[in-house]
Amino acid sequence: MDARLDYFASAFLPKLMKHLQSADKIVRNSPLPVTTQELVKIRVSQINGCGFCVDMHTKDAAHAGETPLRVNLVAAWREATVFTEAERAALEVAEEGTRIADGAGGVSDEVWANAAKHYDEEQLAALVSLIALLNTWNRMNVITRQPAGGYEPGMWD
Repeated sequence: MDARLDYFASAFLPKLMKHLQSADKIVRNSPLPVTTQELVKIRVSQINGCGFCVDMHTKDAAHAGETPLRVNLVAAWREATVFTEAERAALEVAEEGTRIADGAGGVSDEVWANAAKHYDEEQLAALVSLIALLNTWNRMNVITRQPAGGYEPGMWD
């Protein structure tokens, strides 16, 4: 399948891409643990059905040293025993923050309070920013049908 749009070929989108990539870099360098970031990226992309991003983030997680077992179990994190309580809290915020249109009204107070037990305000701000950015990237890629399978870690560093 070919993409409907080449982000970098249009006159408008390169400017936006530059800012989104800058925002990604800020979050990547935040105090939110890198492992947590990778797991959240995978889960948000799975929920949104973004094959391009699932491909990218599973490969990036493996490249960063994440185990195949944990990467494969992200979709079933509630039943899996391989995630820390902090990672589980972040994944729950990611799910509720991504599924805001499903009638839950966003992230519940209970889920937020649980995350706040594991992360400080700076980390929570980074987590919220990461979820918002991933939802943006996912929607752009799904709408334009960016194909999955061709990403290699480091290709955009």
